[in-house]
Parts: sequence; C-alpha cells; structure tokens
Amino acid sequence: MSTTETTAGPLLQFESVHAHYGPVEALKAVDVQISKGEIVSLIGANGAGKTTLLATIFGAPRTSSGRILHRGEDISTLPTNRISRRGIALVPEGRQIFQDMTVEENLMMGTTPIGMGHFEEDRAQMFDLFPRLKERRSQTAGTMSGGEQQMLAIARAMMARPELILFDEPSLGLAPLVVKRVFEVLAEIAAMGKTIFLVEQNANHALKLSQRAYVMVNGRIHLSGESAALLDNAEVRKAYLGLH
Repeated sequence: MSTTETTAGPLLQFESVHAHYGPVEALKAVDVQISKGEIVSLIGANGAGKTTLLATIFGAPRTSSGRILHRGEDISTLPTNRISRRGIALVPEGRQIFQDMTVEENLMMGTTPIGMGHFEEDRAQMFDLFPRLKERRSQTAGTMSGGEQQMLAIARAMMARPELILFDEPSLGLAPLVVKRVFEVLAEIAAMGKTIFLVEQNANHALKLSQRAYVMVNGRIHLSGESAALLDNAEVRKAYLGLH
C-alpha cells in the first residue's frame, strides 16, 4: 500500500452513518473524523454502539446509509479483506487471539494482509516492545494470562504494518496494573507514527491518552471535543468518571 496522501482531509471519516442489526437501528447519523497521527477516543456506556461503529468499518454490519471514507475514498461497500489491505487493523474486544496456536504463529497470522516479507524484522520489533512475548514465543497462546494475550493481540495487529489501528476495549477484564501498561503501550505505538482510534469504557484512561474524543449515547454522538475539555465537562465527569 502506498503511504502517499491522496487527500488533505481526514484519514478516516464517518459521514451521517446509520447501521442496523435487523430492525434495530444501532447507529444514528454518526459523524466522526480522525486525522493522520491523532489518538481519538470514543467513550460511552455499555450498549451505546461503540463496537458497532468499529465493526461498520469492516462491513459487519454494513452501513444502512451514510458513508465511511478512508483517505477520501468511500469504503462502505468494499470487502473486508480489501479494507484490511488499506492499512487499517483492529485489536478486537476480548482479544480473539488464536488460542491453539503459539505466540509466533499468531504473529504470522497478523501478516495476512501484507504477506511475510517483513516478518523477521517486524517480529523483532514486537519482541522489543513486548519482551514477555519473546519469552513465550513457543507457548500456546491460550495458556497465557489475560494481559499477555492482550499484548499478543496488539502485536498481531501491528504485524500488518497498519497506518490506522482500531482498539476495541483494550482494558476490558484486566487488572489495574496491566491496564496501566496497556495504555503506556498505546502511547508508545502512537509515538511510532501510528494513528489510533480507541473505543474504551475506561473514560479516564481514554481521555488522558487521546487528543480528541467523542461521547456516544444510544447510537448517536452526544458530545465531542478536545479530550482535556471533556475531562472537565460536568456531565462527562458525573456519567463516565464517577465524579461530581
């Protein structure tokens, strides 16, 4: 994939996106944009539609109306494999690693969109970023701790050399110390020049990491703005940070 800019606009943009699961409207006129090099977070309660928004990027579900633009091109109807080859990777909720494969085999699977041409180099980089994975490279992934599996899910996504990485609830089910490390890793990945779109229930961590953020309520964008401003917003503090 060429990294040449084809548009001066956002890297990823949702334009009045609606999406349904059967008769249920899960997304309602959603407008979101992410520029190259940003960390943008999407916060909201369970069931607000955050995961659905990420899923529409890869066409599951498809948008009912509206458009999703990547580098100015409408990708709403593209097959999933073509979208992943555009330099977009997902670290899914619940990790979804290949439980019966080794750490190294999981990393190999991450190269599917681009092939194995850079495998040795990129594996070495991931082992530098995640030394525990190097120690456990031959271990069956399903026997590792939740935190180790989350690191593997992130490393697997990075093996596709994505420009944009979507993170769906990366802190879910992890101990506080592990959550702290996950967010440190996200900052390190951003420092590598990656663009990050972060869906996260832990609003405090998400807003402290990101530059901008959106708040989703019942399938709609309810608030948006600079993350620092949202951290100080009375409604956000009460609803998502447990503060008054």
